[in-house]
Amino acid sequence: MPIGEFDGAATFAGDTSALFASPLYWLYEIGHAALDPARALADATRLYFKNPANPLAHTVYGRTVAAAAELFERTTRIYGRPEWRIDHTTVGGERVPVRIESIWERPFCRLLHFLRVFDRPPRRPQPKLLIVAPLSGHYATLLRGTVEAFMPNHDVYITEWRNARQVPVAAGRFDLDDYIDYVISILHRLGGDTHIVAVCQPSVPVLAAVALMEAERDPDTPLSMVLMGGPIDTRINPNAVNKLAESRGLDWFRRNVITKVPFPHPGFMRDVYPGFLQLHGFVSMNLDRHLEAHRNLFLNLVKGDGDSAQKHREFYDEYLAVMDLTAEFYLQTVDTVFIRHALPKGEMTHRGRKIDPAAITRVALMTIEGENDDISALGQTEAAQRLCANIPPARKVHYVQPGVGHYGVFNGSRFRAEIAPRIADFVLSHNRSRDG
Repeated sequence: MPIGEFDGAATFAGDTSALFASPLYWLYEIGHAALDPARALADATRLYFKNPANPLAHTVYGRTVAAAAELFERTTRIYGRPEWRIDHTTVGGERVPVRIESIWERPFCRLLHFLRVFDRPPRRPQPKLLIVAPLSGHYATLLRGTVEAFMPNHDVYITEWRNARQVPVAAGRFDLDDYIDYVISILHRLGGDTHIVAVCQPSVPVLAAVALMEAERDPDTPLSMVLMGGPIDTRINPNAVNKLAESRGLDWFRRNVITKVPFPHPGFMRDVYPGFLQLHGFVSMNLDRHLEAHRNLFLNLVKGDGDSAQKHREFYDEYLAVMDLTAEFYLQTVDTVFIRHALPKGEMTHRGRKIDPAAITRVALMTIEGENDDISALGQTEAAQRLCANIPPARKVHYVQPGVGHYGVFNGSRFRAEIAPRIADFVLSHNRSRDG
């Protein structure tokens, strides 16, 4: 049983030791607040030296000062949840308005529907596509490009997970079992004519949810399941992340990365794996690349290359926006997926019930991997093909995209040109009613 659950009543009944049990988050917030005056001064300096009315704004000196001020402000800022910024798509060569609606909601997630407002219905079938976004640090908007690629030919829905520090303790806990419950509930909401796409981390809970639904012959089981760059079996080609989890053990993670949400956030005193620690991990894995990117931002600002600077801002506004995960979800996931390898060993359970991927017989399966993926290595996602032994071979597809890393599996030019069309063809070929 995961540890990290917080009994809020105990704190306010006299047990105040919990308030100081994990000071890391508090120290981070204090440090950030201490930089507020410097950040405000840097922003004012940037505006002063970019003002066209200021003669220095047109000199190398002025652009250098403005660039340095912007770099300081951006690297010390806490980034909030980005907006989706999707208001239209193109279907059959016609521009179609898009309205984003929340159609299902629980304390830790809501389901968004990218509703395309047609003047007349499209002639080509538009399969219902549920994208399950990863709950691994970034907001669901990281999949903006994924959503945009599917919208011309699909009726798209996506899970938008909430930042745990915004969820009051009174809302209860959220762990891997709850995640699976959420996926099943969403599939019940959408109905049995749905196709489900799991991007990275959700591959395990999505496969588990579908296996549980198939075992019960649930009529709302999806028609097809696409698993993209997911850690189905991390024993295969283990990378540094996989080896770290196994060597450290669960207690190490509990002691070193779990802390409590500080006041005044709504989730005050909730045990979480904080976003700033996750961001440190993301950046440290490719530190040289991130340093070079910020160096290029500085040089482009000095040169006046606004287009290149704007591309940097857009990417890092998304990349640096991170969210907290509940401690129980994080620890249970680390234990189940990366330490015990419970799913491929046939030992994973959901609320005491064994999960058997071999129960899946009616759902078409597609697995996708990136040749250079340094998060979910080659073979880890393909393992689902072996576990789902009773899906007919004609309904199973595996694809490896050459020349892309983890991010390229679900975003970027290669995804749009080579991966998304393959998924669309796979979904369309299985977009029909199944035998009961």
